[in-house]
Amino acid sequence: MSDAIDLSSDGGVIKTIVRRAKPGAIAATDNLPLLDVHYEGTLAETGEVFDTTHEDNTVFTFELGKGNVIVGWDIALRTMKVGEVAKFTIKPEYAYGSAGSPPDIPPGATLIFEIELVACRPRKGSTVNSVSDEKARLDELKKQREMAASKKEEEKKKREEAKAAAAARIQAKLESKKGQGKGKGKAK
Repeated sequence: MSDAIDLSSDGGVIKTIVRRAKPGAIAATDNLPLLDVHYEGTLAETGEVFDTTHEDNTVFTFELGKGNVIVGWDIALRTMKVGEVAKFTIKPEYAYGSAGSPPDIPPGATLIFEIELVACRPRKGSTVNSVSDEKARLDELKKQREMAASKKEEEKKKREEAKAAAAARIQAKLESKKGQGKGKGKAK
């Protein structure tokens, strides 16, 4: 196991890596917020297991950052990669607080969760491809807008140059006409 890492900077959520993810493993992102996890939750004071997915080999799925889980989990899972197993010690203020706990968790309990991040997936209705396709489409639109703005700016510059050239021609004609008028007076 590795050293403990204070994720909340106040000792409220402590992480200890049990098994590192393989190199190149993915992590939760805005495009991959649906997480599948295996976990076992125990009470820090007694070591009693109060919840687990290991007994029936199920996965628990939730969307990160939507308030579907305790705050400690939202903090903890953001630091994990697929395949990683970590142990998190979560103080009551990052769990269920002093009241409102599920019946099998005493009020004000510190919880320990051993969590394995099994998968990160996109939201329903989108796929990794459609998310990356949408990003590519938006990037292309941005590029097209920039090109159109640049073309518009070039056209404006050409119009201004054409106006300046026309004004210069008119001025030159006026100057030449002025010059022609001198010395053409009647002789006496």
